[in-house]
Amino acid sequence: MKTKSIQPFLKWAGGKRQLLPSIRERIPERSTISNYYEPFLGGGAVFLDLKPNRAVVNDFNEDLINAYRVIKTDVEQLIKDLEKHENTEEYYYRMRAIDRSDTYSEWTSIEKASRLIYLNKTGYNGLYRVNSKGHFNTPYGRYKNPNIVNKENLLDLNKYFNSNNIKFLTGDFEGVLRSVESGSFVYIDPPYVPLNTTVSFTGYTNSKFGKNDQIRLKNVCDELNARNVKFLLSNSKVDFIEDLYKDYNVEIIAARRSINSVGSKRGKIDEVLISNYTL
Repeated sequence: MKTKSIQPFLKWAGGKRQLLPSIRERIPERSTISNYYEPFLGGGAVFLDLKPNRAVVNDFNEDLINAYRVIKTDVEQLIKDLEKHENTEEYYYRMRAIDRSDTYSEWTSIEKASRLIYLNKTGYNGLYRVNSKGHFNTPYGRYKNPNIVNKENLLDLNKYFNSNNIKFLTGDFEGVLRSVESGSFVYIDPPYVPLNTTVSFTGYTNSKFGKNDQIRLKNVCDELNARNVKFLLSNSKVDFIEDLYKDYNVEIIAARRSINSVGSKRGKIDEVLISNYTL
């Protein structure tokens, strides 16, 4: 596809923008990939960097996938709705509280996508976080001039989504991975195992992704491997993960994390890239 670079439209905790060079050099030869799968899409940094012609991408966060779908089908109306938002604290908290009201269910998909993007652009540190009830609870960010309406990038995303065979799904990762076609490539970026008991962020949805889910994911990776499907997986460098995937290629890389409520805790940490192939 002959397009200029397109960027994620959201800032997402755990996003892979700064790891793209390391990930790019570990992607199999493009000519050998018939289809691209990504079961934990998030901000989509890897997906949008690769720009595959055929892809099935998924996330458990329904509001997030709704935004991708709206960009594909109703981008002009989305841009128009984004232009109405105000960068004030009072307006921010009024918009944030909408998902606690009975009327939120009556909102259109365009309005919900617009709200998600607005809160992401104006909320503290671009952090998407919900409580146990699924209510957005990130505080106001106090930015002077946030880029709420990145019209050019939204139009480029719309063009890419509609010029290629891209499917957006929402649901559990297992259902997506069990349907992977032979010859496909899978990039897997699950919620990371916390580095310790006091450093944990799994607030993308109100469902926690725990140890049993990590084990369930590894079992599905074993199935992919048995079917000769190539996968690349990211996670924390912790003993649990390194031991879990000890039969695969485990590489340690340095990453910089920029989303933390405490500025001093943002910095370089070790992560792992795990694959079932060698280049």
